[in-house]
Amino acid sequence: MSNQAKQYYVGIFRHNLDGKNRLTIPSKWRFAGDEKETYLALPDPNGYITVLPPLEVDKVYERVSAKLLSDAAAQEFLNKFFSQAFSFGFDKQGRVGLPDELLEHAGIKKESVLVGTMTKFGIWSPERWSPVDPQTKGENLGDLMKEIGL
Repeated sequence: MSNQAKQYYVGIFRHNLDGKNRLTIPSKWRFAGDEKETYLALPDPNGYITVLPPLEVDKVYERVSAKLLSDAAAQEFLNKFFSQAFSFGFDKQGRVGLPDELLEHAGIKKESVLVGTMTKFGIWSPERWSPVDPQTKGENLGDLMKEIGL
């Protein structure tokens, strides 16, 4: 595992894909170290893209590397899971070109909503984020905190 400082992914950002279908990730969400750090983008079953930053990728790596080659069920899962993953770093402007399959999975055509979840972040289409958005739904933050024991 790397010795990186903890990175926090909080808040919400709205960005458009550029003419080459690249998405700019907020500077505070980009690891400040080596440009070659690996992030993983995965199709979330709830219709958005989950992005695992380097520290979370390291955790997944440790768990995956412990799986036995003789464990057929584990190997089948790993094949299915990682065949849909996309690893990336950022260009100097903090952009990433996500594969068409991931953009289609998330319903992203031009606009996107990036939502931090502390240890990782999601990339949503505005249409799919709107019904989840606590502000749109008029939800009380205190009630939400009670639901998870904060």
